Amino acid sequence: MDKNLLHSMISGFLSEDVGRGDLTSESIFRKQETGKARLIARDGFVAAGVGSVAAEVFKVQNSAVVTEDPVEDGTRVDPGSLLLTVSGPVVDLLKAERVALNLLQRLSGIATLTASFVERVQGSQVRITDTRKTTPGLRVLEKYAVRVGGGKNHRFNLTDGVLIKDNHIAACGSIVATVERVRENVPHTIRIEVETDTLAQVDECLGCGVDIIMLDNMSPAMMSEAVMKINGRALVEASGGVNIDTIEAIAGSGVDIISIGALTHSAPSCDIGMDWVC
Repeated sequence: MDKNLLHSMISGFLSEDVGRGDLTSESIFRKQETGKARLIARDGFVAAGVGSVAAEVFKVQNSAVVTEDPVEDGTRVDPGSLLLTVSGPVVDLLKAERVALNLLQRLSGIATLTASFVERVQGSQVRITDTRKTTPGLRVLEKYAVRVGGGKNHRFNLTDGVLIKDNHIAACGSIVATVERVRENVPHTIRIEVETDTLAQVDECLGCGVDIIMLDNMSPAMMSEAVMKINGRALVEASGGVNIDTIEAIAGSGVDIISIGALTHSAPSCDIGMDWVC
């Protein structure tokens, strides 16, 4: 991640949470008082954002804060595991606590959920990817957590590639007409992906020679039929209605990519606490 961008984001998060100051902590402790605390896992999960994000929150709050022993991103930790030790001015440790924990809990939850999907398709060549269904303002961090969990990233934003969806087709009139307009206006180096939900639309995409065909909300049986029809003439992406119970059947259909919005929009946060060292 771009550290300048990360620090800018963290500054905004801290400003939102701290406001004009920590009324409680600043009423109890003098500026020069120092202390030490540990971030501890309360349950088991795949850690994401410990040294790369949470530690940076404390440093942005006060560069005098010292961070030690960060668990490497991607490590599977057990309940009670030490994730990070922080020491420095007490007031600053307390000001940074909630933002650091919120981000660490969120990112670790995404990495853990992603890892569970990746594990289900081990042995296949299919790629598990995220979508743009991310929390506004957190996309770069949430997509980082997907990578930590073993997944891949789809588009970061709308400028990253052409993906013709149902509303584009409905507004333009047909897949053929939509693809023709795109080809008139984008460089030849850009690959074109089209979302389909019927085998007839798959045929239309093949007739247009598109590069990637998305099979949206199809049953595994229909996906298998579509993959046979495509027969290597385009990359095949499955999307829509993917969950931990259906992922193996979808992977077995022969698709190349499975994109899952739930990785970022439905991942439960992990339980992590900050314990003071006496």
